[in-house]
Amino acid sequence: MDKTTLANLRNNYTLNELLENNVSTNPIIQFSVWFKDALNAELVEANAMVLSTIKDAKPSARVVLLKGFDEDGFVFFTNYNSHKGLELKGNNAACLTFFWDKLERQVRIEGMIEKVSTEDSDLYFWSRPRESQIGAWVSEQSAVIEGREMLNEKLAYYQQKFENEEIIPRPQHWGGYVLKPQSMEFWQGRPNRLHDRLLYTHENDSWKIERLSP
Repeated sequence: MDKTTLANLRNNYTLNELLENNVSTNPIIQFSVWFKDALNAELVEANAMVLSTIKDAKPSARVVLLKGFDEDGFVFFTNYNSHKGLELKGNNAACLTFFWDKLERQVRIEGMIEKVSTEDSDLYFWSRPRESQIGAWVSEQSAVIEGREMLNEKLAYYQQKFENEEIIPRPQHWGGYVLKPQSMEFWQGRPNRLHDRLLYTHENDSWKIERLSP
């Protein structure tokens, strides 16, 4: 694709507006409203989010799936020995980004990440399909492997290993994280690139709302 074609790719956003008098004073409640809108819009993977971490003072990002949220924060699950897990071990500051194109909306959430309790990790692990549970044992996430055949061999091994097990144990290297938000920015596309941006910042046990220039 040539540069001229790329330069001409643009959409003029006109669906909605984001005003201080039509949002909640609590960003978690506001996120809940927008997330329900995303579900109702039948977006593919409405819970998909970009998780940005820090590796050697450089940004590192990938898409993961949101699996829960409340006043305590935003939860996802992964292999603790993966690239993101090791990066979070070295620096637990992180950012989550949601983009819902059909709604012309984006949400950015910055904060600090902690592991969830072993009980919460167990509960979610056992709620997954059985093959996904076995997959957590098979994959040494982010490690270099020789080929697909290696995964197939390990899959066959663990399928046999747990064949007679009614409950598959959760691997200790697999579990949940929760991002505890310190700031949340809500972005609503508007005409002529004059977008609405409202920033919630957590200060003194309350949330301050400010409008940012587009």
